[in-house]
Amino acid sequence: MNAADILKYGHLTVLGTVAALPDTAWETPGVCGVWSVKNVLAHLASYEAAIADILASFVGETATPTLDRMRKQGAAFNDAEVEARSSLSPQQIVDEYAAHYTRVADLILQIPAEKRREPGTLPWYGAEYALDDLLVYMAYGHKREHSAQIAVFRDKPVATSR
Repeated sequence: MNAADILKYGHLTVLGTVAALPDTAWETPGVCGVWSVKNVLAHLASYEAAIADILASFVGETATPTLDRMRKQGAAFNDAEVEARSSLSPQQIVDEYAAHYTRVADLILQIPAEKRREPGTLPWYGAEYALDDLLVYMAYGHKREHSAQIAVFRDKPVATSR
């Protein structure tokens, strides 16, 4: 598996999905439950920060604030992170997401492939899983899923009144 490519293609999918989104569509609910595109991107930005924390732990960094919140808050993490970004503009959220991705892209290159494939390096994720497994789900599949939701929302025909 080429982890850097997996990360890159997930990232490009997100950016491509929102590139042509009209300004008026960013805050309309209904993309994923009650979440708007802005909320989904805030959610993805928080996950990208957590991925950066995870990768940083593999290169000797010990501070993992976003990952710590994710693990402590469980299901409440998603709504808390979206709420924490509610005052930001869509562009600020995209910029935050992209900044976290830039860090992720740099960090993945510092982790040897053998280490990424080694099961049990993330005991909280599952002893049978390796970092590569987490990246396929959390950094690729997760982004593809939400990008598909945004695309369906974005491409819905606009109702016209008679």
